[in-house]
Amino acid sequence: MTEIAAHDAPQGTVGIFSRRHRLRWTEALPWVIALASYFAFPNYLALGSQILATILYGLSLDLVLGYAGIVTLGHAAFFGTGAYAAGLLAAHGYGEPFLGLVVAAISAGIVGCLTGAIILRTSGLTLLMQTLMVAAMLHEAANKANSITGGADGLQGMEVKPVFGLFRFDLYGKTAYLYCLGVLFIGWIIVRRIVYSPFGRSLTGIRENEARMHAIGTPVFRRRLTAYSISAALAGVSGALIAQTTQFVAVDAYGFERSGNILIMLLLGGIGRLYGAFIGVPLYMIAQDQFAEIDPVYWYFWIGLLLVLVVLFARGGALGTLERLKARWSKR
Repeated sequence: MTEIAAHDAPQGTVGIFSRRHRLRWTEALPWVIALASYFAFPNYLALGSQILATILYGLSLDLVLGYAGIVTLGHAAFFGTGAYAAGLLAAHGYGEPFLGLVVAAISAGIVGCLTGAIILRTSGLTLLMQTLMVAAMLHEAANKANSITGGADGLQGMEVKPVFGLFRFDLYGKTAYLYCLGVLFIGWIIVRRIVYSPFGRSLTGIRENEARMHAIGTPVFRRRLTAYSISAALAGVSGALIAQTTQFVAVDAYGFERSGNILIMLLLGGIGRLYGAFIGVPLYMIAQDQFAEIDPVYWYFWIGLLLVLVVLFARGGALGTLERLKARWSKR
């Protein structure tokens, strides 16, 4: 049974898993491209830092959607929590970047754990709507707490200190780009270790056949809640990165558009493939930037058309298409 967790499989099988999922040279390609972009596109580093932070956000969603099978429309709840946690710290004189990331991860993780303990007891449309309602409730709470969050005007007075006390966040985005790249790399290592661990195998088994995983004694609810909380913490770190590099937070951090857009990005790249966010996020954000420049009023139409074409002719996103082409080539 492919759904069985690695720790439930024979010892030899676990050995096969560990050998098969060692780091491969192809996995260095995203990082080589990211470093090369730093030198090749110095005028687009601000956009690049936003892309890198959003890739981490996509990784966090892919962990619960692509591997645990938890469909959500409210992942912005954790993104916004992390953004406000780091933003409020910086606005009150605690602008140390790494402290902000840690507080953002803890805050978003706690929100994920508390809300997940309730909503993960449901499934289907009920689960989907409850995730949406959590984000909507936090959005309204942030909007009502105008004296704390700044409401619709955004949080004012953020002052983020230099990274390691040496590297200030400049207008050109050089520090922000490298800072986001380093944090993304750590987040990717965490997600990769989870996905290829026995815990990650059990998540895949739960996604494929929850009843069977119950039958072999897997604590399904506890594992889904753990994955949901980890995903929330990573999304919170992503929100903190955006807040620190832009030095601004607004209530739209909790907005439905942010939850919907990241789903579109994962669809473009490929859900449940670990590297889908690395392709889908840059593809979407660069296309958005170009379409907005070409057609400032109706640019969203072209984004929608792109998504329709992907759904019709590129099932599984860009990575799914590449896998099918590789399989056809192998047969030949």
